Parts: sequence; C-alpha cells; structure tokens
Amino acid sequence: MKKMTSEEVRNTFLNFFVEHGHLIMPSSSLIPHNDPTLLLTTAGMVQMKPFFMGQEEPPCHRITTVQKCFRTTDIESVGDASHMTFFEMLGNFSVGDYFKKEVIPFAWELLTQRYGIPADRLWATVYKDDDEAYELWQKMGIPAERICRFGKKENFWGPAGDTGPCGPDSELHYDYGPDKGCGRPDCNPSCDCGRFVEIWNLVFMQFNQDKEGNLSPLPRPNIDTGMGFERITALMQGVRSCYDTDIFEPYMKYALEITGKKYGDDPKADRALRVISEHGRSITFLISDGVLPSNEGRGYVLRRLLRRACLFGRRIGLDKPFLSGFAQVTVDSMGKYYPDLLARKDFVKDVIVREEERFAETLNVGLELLDSVIAKDAATKVIPGAEAFKLYDTYGFPVELTKEVAAEKGIEVDMEGFEKEMEKQRERARSSQKFNLNEKLVEDDVHFPQTEFLGYKVLQAEGKICGIIQNKKSISYLATGDDASIILDKTPFYAEMGGQVGDTGTIKCGNAEFVVTDTHKLDAKTYMHIGHLTAGELKVGDTVEATVDEQRRADIAANHTATHLLHMALRKVLGDHVQQRGSLVCPDYLRFDFSHLKAMTPEEIAKVQCIVNREIRKAHNVTAVEKPYKEAVSGGAIALFDEKYGDVVRVLSVGDPAVSVELCGGTHVTNTGKIGSLRIVSESSIGSGIRRIEAVTGRGAVKLYNKENEIIRKAGAIVDANADNLVEKIQALSDSYDELKRQKEALEHQLLVKDVDSIIADKETVNGVSIVAKVVSVDRLELLRDMADVVAEKLGTSVVALGAVFADKPQFVVNVSDDLVRNKVNAGKIVKDIAAIADGNGGGRPNQAVGGGKDVSKLGIAIGTASEIIKKALV
Repeated sequence: MKKMTSEEVRNTFLNFFVEHGHLIMPSSSLIPHNDPTLLLTTAGMVQMKPFFMGQEEPPCHRITTVQKCFRTTDIESVGDASHMTFFEMLGNFSVGDYFKKEVIPFAWELLTQRYGIPADRLWATVYKDDDEAYELWQKMGIPAERICRFGKKENFWGPAGDTGPCGPDSELHYDYGPDKGCGRPDCNPSCDCGRFVEIWNLVFMQFNQDKEGNLSPLPRPNIDTGMGFERITALMQGVRSCYDTDIFEPYMKYALEITGKKYGDDPKADRALRVISEHGRSITFLISDGVLPSNEGRGYVLRRLLRRACLFGRRIGLDKPFLSGFAQVTVDSMGKYYPDLLARKDFVKDVIVREEERFAETLNVGLELLDSVIAKDAATKVIPGAEAFKLYDTYGFPVELTKEVAAEKGIEVDMEGFEKEMEKQRERARSSQKFNLNEKLVEDDVHFPQTEFLGYKVLQAEGKICGIIQNKKSISYLATGDDASIILDKTPFYAEMGGQVGDTGTIKCGNAEFVVTDTHKLDAKTYMHIGHLTAGELKVGDTVEATVDEQRRADIAANHTATHLLHMALRKVLGDHVQQRGSLVCPDYLRFDFSHLKAMTPEEIAKVQCIVNREIRKAHNVTAVEKPYKEAVSGGAIALFDEKYGDVVRVLSVGDPAVSVELCGGTHVTNTGKIGSLRIVSESSIGSGIRRIEAVTGRGAVKLYNKENEIIRKAGAIVDANADNLVEKIQALSDSYDELKRQKEALEHQLLVKDVDSIIADKETVNGVSIVAKVVSVDRLELLRDMADVVAEKLGTSVVALGAVFADKPQFVVNVSDDLVRNKVNAGKIVKDIAAIADGNGGGRPNQAVGGGKDVSKLGIAIGTASEIIKKALV
C-alpha cells in the first residue's frame, strides 16, 4: 500500500474523478442554505439535494467534492482515538448519469490501483436484496465470503434531514486482520471489535422520503458516495487514529507546546490534548462560516464546543485563553483549501477570545459549584434539574458539559427536571412578548381563500370581502363601531412580514368606511386587515375599494431600502462577517440588527452613514425581479441563513451595476433619491455578538435635523455663542468648571489634613497597634478614603475606621497597615462587621475596605463599637 500525505490523498481522489468526466465543485458552507431540516451540513450530498430532487439543473451531471461536514451526535466521544465533530468528506456524485455498474468499478480502481490498497484486505457490504451490487463486487474480484448482506440498519442510507433523497447503499471496509479483532470465525464488518474500518459508502439514491417516512421513486436514480478524508488518510499513513496523521500533526504540536505535556505519558492528558485540538479546528470552521456563540441552534453547538475545550484545557494547566492559537493553526494548514479562513481569520480569533474570556469569568465559580453539587448528591447519584439549570443559566455551563463531568464521577443529571426549568424560562420569555405568535387567530374551523397581493404596483384596488373575523370567530356582517379583521380576495395592503410593519389605510363601500390600523397574515397566503368600522355597514361578499395610506407607505419604503444600503455599507466598513440578524422597518424609523463583536467607533459609524448617503444621492434605480432561488444566490444575492425561501424568490437590486442585491419581499422606493438622506441615531449591543443600529430617513431625518438645530440655537443663546463658536465656548466653560472643581478638591484636602491631628488625638494603642474609630464630616466616599489614608500613613502600624453620612446613608472605610495584613488582619471582615450594626454590608481589599448601611441613626453606635471589633480582629 502506498504511503501518502493528506494532500496526496485529497488530490488523488479529485484527479481520478476529473479524469472520469467529473466537475470539481467547491465545498458548500457548514450552514445549509434554504434547508430548514438541517442544523449543519452533515454530508457531501447536502448541496446535491436540489439536483437529486429534480428541482435544479446541476452544472454537470458528474460532480466530485471535498465537503466540510459537521456532526453533533458524538461530541461527548471526542477525545478518543477516532471521533470528530468537524471532518471532510470526499465524494463523487452522479445526477442521473451513471449508476451501480459504473460507480462500483470506479471505487475499486481508485482504492486498489491509485491508492494501492491490497484487494485481499477489502470487504463489501450490500443491502440484503441488492443482487446487482453483490454480483458487481464479485466481478471486481471480491470472493463471496467477503461480501456481506445486511438490512436497513446497516445498508440503507436515510435522508440528510427529515426528508429528502435516500436509498440502499454498499460499503467498503478495510480488514486489519483476524489478530486485530475478537477472534470469532464469523467476525465481519458488522462487528465493532476494531478489526474492520469503514472507508467508503456508495449510496444508490433511488427514493425520496417524505415527512411520514413514505418512499417514492426519484425522477432518475443518482449516485452519492462519501469517504471520510481523515479516515482514509489514517489508513494510507499506516496509523489507526486520525490524530496520528499529518492532518492533526500541527494541532497536536501546538497543543504540546502550550501545555508542556508529552503525548503518551498520561491517558487523561492525551484525551484533553485531542479534545482541544479537535474542537479548536471545529470552532474555527464554524465561526468562519458565519456561526456565532448563542444559547440556541448552531450558536449553542459552537458555545458548547468552545466551553468544553476550555474545560479540558483547564485540566491540563491552560488557565488563560488559548483557543485562538488553534484558529491560526487551522488557517495555516487549511487556508489554501478554504480561502474564507484567510479572509476571516482576525474576526474568527476575535470571536474565540471574547467567548473564552466571557466563560473564564464564571468557569472557576461554576466548577466549584459543580464539585459541591456532585459531592452533595453523591449518595443519590443524581444532580437535580434545578441545580443543572443554575449551572447553565448563571454560570454558562451547557447541560451536556455538566452531564459529562458528572458521568466521570458516576452521577447522572435529572434531565426531566432540567427541561422543566428550561420550559419555565421559555414561558417567561413568551409572556414578556407583546404578541403570542403561536396564538390561534380564528377559533372556528373555517378556511378563507388566498389573498392576491397587488401592493407592489398599486396603492388602491378593488376587492371583495371573503371573510370577517371578530373575537376569533368568523362572522358575516359588521355594523358601525365594530372592531374586526377583514379578509379580501385582492389587496394593495402589505401584511407585516420580514421586519416590515403592516400597511394602514381605508376600506370603503358606499357610505361604509373601515379604518385599517394594521395588516397581518392569517396564514402564508391570507391577509387580515385589522381595524374598525367608523361608518355604515359591511358584509361578506361586498365589493370594496381598498386604499393604502400613501405617505406612510412611502416613509416605510424609504426606510426599507435604506436598510439594504445600510447592510451593504456595514459589510464594506466592518467586513463580510456582518450578517443581518433582524430588522424593524416602520414609517418613522428603522432598526437593523447585525452580527459584529464590538461597539462601532464614531469613525466607523460616520463612514457607514457617509457611504449610505453617497448611494442615496446617486439616485440609483431600485428594481425587483423574480428568479429561481439557486440562480439568485449564485448570482450574489444575499439571503438570510435562517430564512426559508421558496423555489422562486424576489430579488431586490439597487443600482446598475448593483451596489446591493438581496432577497426581499418587502416594499421599496423606485429610486434611492426618494430616501432623501439617512441619519444613524444610535448603535448598541442587544446580545453577545449582535449589534443594533437605529436610524431615520426622509421626513424623519429632516425632523431630527430641525430638532438638533433648535438645540444648537438654544445652547448658543445660553452661552452667548453661534453655531461657529458654540463648541469652543462650551469647552471653555467646561475647562473653567474643571479648574474650579480641582481648586475645591485641593481646598478640601487641605482642610482634611488639618482635621487629621484631631482624629489622631483620640487614638487608642493596644500592643503597639494604633486604633482609630471616628465619625467625620465629609460629603463623598473619595474624601473619606483620603482621610483614612492620611491618618493611617501618620500612625504606621494601625487600624483606622472612619464613618460619615452622605447620600442620606451611613458609609464606612477601614484601613489596615500592611504589617498587620501579613498577620491575617483583614479590613474587609472588619468593615463588614461594623456596617452590619447599621443594617448594611461591606467588603474590599485586606488593607482597605468600604461599607455602607441603611440606618443613619446607627452610625454613632457602629463607630462606637468599631474599637471592640478591631481588638477582636487583632487577637
């Protein structure tokens, strides 16, 4: 068998299939586009799914790829010799071109001739009744005793997700020899004794599985094969573990450098080294592909991996952030295959460091709590769900991590109790929402016809009332003063969707007038016009005139188009890691949420605003066309990762050539000039890695300009300045104020020093230690601290306790000289005991601590008792 580097393994595979007429397609993202059935890309066939389903035409009917894949099922197992979360999948695919009689010879030739794997080491498995595959393997030269028939569990490949293409498969296994296994004479690839390793799976995609599990034939049979790159590389390099290959060599080398460990000396340390190496690589790819840490979905997977790596790193002495180093190793070793790693390396490192630092703040306390919980529950062998939830909610411990640590001590976690606590939290979140999105809008079992939306082209249209909803019931008649929702067969009203608020306006018929205050969707295709009847009567079947509030719609359209320009500008200024994470488009302002790790600088905000306004002034035409989803995305249109799109999408382009292209179903201006201008009002954080910009355009921007001008005028009148010298005048006044403040503080300090002698005069000396406990008259904590410092400095070996009243509360400061601190006298404990007398608390450093109370009347008692408290502390 030829010994190959991982690069030679990769290139040999791709070149072989190129020679056989295959097109090399680049790997798709780990975030599946437009596939809600998948959390992450789990196999090479994920991007082939539309081709196999006949939904899209492939660029070539023979395709080969090296696909980035991620599977979450084995996270707890990562650390042994074989399991991984991130891996690469070598694959060749036929979209209705060739089938079994071609793919089996392909596989045999590649393995035995190009890779040089001995033919007598290969076994094949086939689906139980797949005689064709069985006979084809025999023709290749595999004897019958090395071809095994198995059932659906072993040799039927299900869909990548809940639904999709599937079919029987045939696997190729490498035999390490009878001496490496269980020794049973009937040992075969279904045995998990370690003798066999699966190296290639050939899937004969013949069926589509629906949500109920039913199978129907695909338009044409296809081939989907998958060979684990790390696994075949280990085989070609003569090792049993992927961690011993040149793929992981740079990771393990870096892990050994930063820990000072020697691989092979300690099994527990070896496991931790493999964990941080594997997870370091995995999190780099996740972040590079757009996943950010969060408490749900993909973000939770990332956070879980990162925190698991931190925990294992801590076990081998890594108590400072270290994972960004693995990101650099990943960029250095894999950047040539995945250029996005190079382009996004700084961003990836920044995300990792921030998340590590965030977890480090609670890790030690969390570990101590976990240890105490485990010790407390050792007898019952079960950690209560409430305790596990506290670790998750307060200290950031993913429950899977708690389970893993507890399992090492033979203790389980009450997952049912944990889920109950999680559900309570979800319920609290739901109850805080303004609207319950899952609330049933119509109680009656009625169905309304679809509404045809005309609002892209007109703001007034004739329609027929198809239904009326009042108090969640379907009714047929409305009288003056009634509140209700009206369903029309045709409407120009836009229903709230995609962050854009619903239209308002009127619905009229004769003397009847219904004022529409909002528009929502009853379902995907039925629009509800919410409002009240101000005059006349309306009934189902009436033909009406529906009119949208034109000015309000124009303001909304300006704000919506502005969000697209804002998105474009943010990506230009901050980087292409910026992704839209939410938006709200109203008539009076817009809100845009996006992924970014830190607050924008004033310069960045100004630059973004400048870019947007420059494109507004260029008066770009704004056009919308419908295209197949794949064509739109491949043409550069930006799609939201978590949004589900149909086969045909609406593509909104700004400019020609376009400066912004996004998939969007909202309403927009026809020319950017109609936006007028954009002003960014605020930029803030709304969560880890998510920023929010609020801005105004058009009339809103003019209103803001006028408001600011009025403020400038009023401020100028107060300080006798105009717009040209207002800042200079205010700065001069500020400087004068600061100087007066400094003079006041200096005078206060002089007076304070004069008071020190009278304070020292009342000192008490015990065994060479000066004790001072005194109520003084100062008006802020800084002066109280300063006074204690001056007194302590003059006394030398001493304990000083001072009290004062400011902000209507008793306040205390205790100073302990350094020589007494070395003798375990602690200022924090002393001030805590003193403050407790005034119904308060305190703490701080051993040499100086502060406290506060609630009851001003007890200040004298507290200071009067301080001397005795100090004496006890000196014992």
